[in-house]
Amino acid sequence: MKKFNITLIVLLFVFLGSAQDKKETSIESSLNSTGYSGFGKEINADDAISTTELSKAYENLHPSDSLPTKFRATVTDVCKAKGCWMKLKLEDGTEAMVRFKDYGFFMPKDIIGREVVVNGQAFVEEMTVDDQIHYAKDGGSSEADIATITSPKKTYGFEADGVLLLNP
Repeated sequence: MKKFNITLIVLLFVFLGSAQDKKETSIESSLNSTGYSGFGKEINADDAISTTELSKAYENLHPSDSLPTKFRATVTDVCKAKGCWMKLKLEDGTEAMVRFKDYGFFMPKDIIGREVVVNGQAFVEEMTVDDQIHYAKDGGSSEADIATITSPKKTYGFEADGVLLLNP
């Protein structure tokens, strides 16, 4: 009986380990018919607004507001550590800092200049000096650039639950 219990426990750990590996490798869906690779929640590119429309929406948001939306933009920066955030270029020259809901998925680290469609919540936040420094380090900024960060700043944020990455 003791050998049976030990075997059962070993099989349980093997099963749980393989299930976790499967979860981690299945986050990126296969290439779909629209030419995008999907990450996170399954979404489509239909009804995605432009960065011009999003910039106008951000102007009307206050720090406690959020706006559910989907938009198309170009990646200007991505976390070099593990792909846990990205910055997207808006039409007015500003950027939206995109993080991923519950850290449920990450993006490839080599996607600067690529087009994405993101779905989720747009919001405005006051980013602390510590957070700015953290993201600057993750983004590979120089020590000189990091040293210039001395005060909080208003930023455009976005929590994505799904992302489509245009395939080259």
